[in-house]
Amino acid sequence: MKKPLLLLLLIPVLAAIAVPARIFLHVNTYVVDLNASHVEWVAEKVTGKHNGTIALSEGSVQNNHGQFDGKFVMDMKTITVTDLPADKKGKLEGHLKSDDFFSVEKFPTSTFELKSITPLTDVKEGEPNFNVTGKMTIKGKTNDISFPALIKFDGYKMFTKVDLKIDRSKYDIRYGSKSFFPDIGDKAIADEFLLKIDLVAIQH
Repeated sequence: MKKPLLLLLLIPVLAAIAVPARIFLHVNTYVVDLNASHVEWVAEKVTGKHNGTIALSEGSVQNNHGQFDGKFVMDMKTITVTDLPADKKGKLEGHLKSDDFFSVEKFPTSTFELKSITPLTDVKEGEPNFNVTGKMTIKGKTNDISFPALIKFDGYKMFTKVDLKIDRSKYDIRYGSKSFFPDIGDKAIADEFLLKIDLVAIQH
């Protein structure tokens, strides 16, 4: 009788050993709601500026006891211009998608790989409350990047707002850049462009 009893006592211990330890980790995954999220771009030049949108194709964030990572993908073929009438915006959209700028046929996506999220101090209501770091890849070039973000959690949702400045010269986007063509004069286009990012992600 002692042996069957001993085996019964050992079953929970053996089961715990047989199951990989990682399944006991509590990891929350937030998946971006593509319909509720929005990315707008703004680019300036000497004679004015243009703006438009880019669609996200996927995005997710993993929170493992306060350690964050994740990945976001933009579909560069969806670049649109919103400040020009329909009969004029097509030319600029085509130019932005060409090899002069984002070469979308060769590089159809741009990605941001999230590495960490750390809280900021002395934050006022409505201002960025976290610092985000990661790696941005555009046109096949990857650079480390860090920026402030407003991040809020509400129930099973994660809300993020970011005004992210990107220096295109670091991604070998040369057209109209004074960094590569110092004598370009009033045809110059600013190296930095702005991404106004508004994300909604849902816990899965």
